[in-house]
Amino acid sequence: MTTVLTARSLDVDLLARELGNWRTSSRSGPAYHGLADAIRLLIVDGRVPVGARLPSERALAEALRVSRTTVTAAYAQLREDGYLHARQGARSTTALPLSSPASVAPAIPTANLAAATLAAPAAVVSQAFAEAAEQVTPYLRDIGIELRGVPPLREAIAERYCARGLPTEPDEILVTTGALHAIGLILATYTQPDDRVLVEQPTYHGGLAAMAVRGLRPVPVAMTPDGWELDAIDAAIRQLAPSLAYLIPDNHNPTGMTLPPPGRRRLAHIIGETRTRTIIDETITDMWLDEEVPAPFAASMTARRDLVLTVGSMSKSFWGGLRIGWIRAERNTLATVAALRPAIDMGTPVFEQLAAARLLAAEADVLPERREILRARRALLLDLLAEHLPDWRPSPGKGGMSLWVRLPAPMSSALSAAASRMGLEIPPGPRFGVDGTLERFIRVPYTLPDDQLVTSIELLARAWRAVTGSTSVEPTAIVV
Repeated sequence: MTTVLTARSLDVDLLARELGNWRTSSRSGPAYHGLADAIRLLIVDGRVPVGARLPSERALAEALRVSRTTVTAAYAQLREDGYLHARQGARSTTALPLSSPASVAPAIPTANLAAATLAAPAAVVSQAFAEAAEQVTPYLRDIGIELRGVPPLREAIAERYCARGLPTEPDEILVTTGALHAIGLILATYTQPDDRVLVEQPTYHGGLAAMAVRGLRPVPVAMTPDGWELDAIDAAIRQLAPSLAYLIPDNHNPTGMTLPPPGRRRLAHIIGETRTRTIIDETITDMWLDEEVPAPFAASMTARRDLVLTVGSMSKSFWGGLRIGWIRAERNTLATVAALRPAIDMGTPVFEQLAAARLLAAEADVLPERREILRARRALLLDLLAEHLPDWRPSPGKGGMSLWVRLPAPMSSALSAAASRMGLEIPPGPRFGVDGTLERFIRVPYTLPDDQLVTSIELLARAWRAVTGSTSVEPTAIVV
């Protein structure tokens, strides 16, 4: 997650950047309401740590170019709501409200559109754990530290790449504790603070947060309604010489688009010619819905495959609770990453790795059903949006686990704040971009069960009406 904490004090410039276009939250009320809502969301989301000291009213007012009165009123609102603790002679510290039997019900989320992931296929996962329990005994005779991953899992992952058209050996796989851990290892290996990293805009917010933690500077290249602007990527790389690129060519998060083969070849040429080391995030590759994704991107590299590090994960395909990810790279490249790992962690748990290997063996039985679930829920979500929010425009993505939706007005942060007050958590569009942009967009996952999805969209529609001041009659029809 993004952190703006320095010695338990929030840096005013970084806090101002995290707040982004907070002014959109104030369109339906005083400016201080919008600022208070924006700070509260940062606290609730963990992007501002609990217990940290906020900048002085004067310093934040100067950084945001607003009156000190606006900041004073926003801080007062946050203290009243329980998100700030005031201390005599010291700056206020961030907090989360405490509930009491006599108090009004706290703002605990009753619906969640923040996470784009499915629940586990319980029977298959339970069986995989049972089989892993039978296989773990030999590992108990050793110390249990597997810096590269247990052989059965690395072999299973390598076989998957081979089957998809990318010859891979088990020693070209490094098992990690989830995809975000894999991204963090690569960033730690190949970047230094203040380095540039080229990213798509929008992109996966977890990747942006990992960059922020290391003090990196994301260089955004905007996606078009049709997908990737490869000329812009080429120009940005040549002009700015980023130390690394981070790209999601399969079932892109959040747009759901996939880069077609001609585009993959062009991008591979750009990477090879400019010698730009690139993270290819394939964590949602399995979740194609309309068209099967092409061969792994690394297969498009006719030369300099050492520049591409592919990140994969079990979380979207099977279950996030496994916390199993991996890096696929050429041997010499992977050896460089693996050499750094002992300074960060001592490997991924053995038992979960064995269970993951068993799940990969059963993927032909699991993944088609998962895709059918997503197709049905995507259709339901599209129907719900057409009924409750007909002016919203979903992206034409053909895969993934969410819709990237264009709003009629740039009010994503205001919408997120209003929804949170109603008990619905949904991140604003700027979370998926750089420097507070993307206020005209919001990501809406279709991973919840049908009844929860219906409730969530009804709440989202209420929040939108509250933000826009619409007086239209709420629909009464229920889509099932």
